[in-house]
Amino acid sequence: MGNTKSSALSKELLEELKSNTKYSEAELCTWYQTFLKECPGGKISKQQFEGIYASFFPNADPSKYAQHVFRSFDTNADGTLDFKEYIVALHLTSGGKTLQKLEWAFALYDVDGNGNISKCEILEIVRSIFNMIPAEDQKVLPEDENSPEKRADKIWQFFGKKENDKISEGEFIHGVMDNKDILRLIQYDEPQKIKDKLAEKKQ
Repeated sequence: MGNTKSSALSKELLEELKSNTKYSEAELCTWYQTFLKECPGGKISKQQFEGIYASFFPNADPSKYAQHVFRSFDTNADGTLDFKEYIVALHLTSGGKTLQKLEWAFALYDVDGNGNISKCEILEIVRSIFNMIPAEDQKVLPEDENSPEKRADKIWQFFGKKENDKISEGEFIHGVMDNKDILRLIQYDEPQKIKDKLAEKKQ
């Protein structure tokens, strides 16, 4: 995972992140210094990560969604995010390539990590998304998607699945790539203030 506690990034990790994200060498080095200031131990805990999300959504409850996002990026399942996992998370949630974002979205929805998505897992993530939508905004949602249950039903029907069926990663990615309406239903569009905060941290 690279030399996370050093004040300088290892050359190997720097090259890997440059090739797998949109960030330049200068940006990555700046991010790394900021990361070490906020997390001197070289790791972000789940609680710290939830705190970051909470600051983005003062009028909502993003804790469940933050937990799922954290799980999807904690690739070695050690309960923390190191610098590499943190940068990949930033990259994918703020403008990664479509295929990469959909691979991440699948990991987000695959709550138990068994390689397939069930309707219950869809509902769990959709519920966590609804917790972040202010009540007044929920009131103006279309009639067939104005509750977590209705939105989960709509997604499930799109894939043509029976109640106890599963969706594989390939089905999920191809289905969502071919239908922008489903892409809208499965994701939470970050408010501009999240992108502004990310920009602030880069400076």
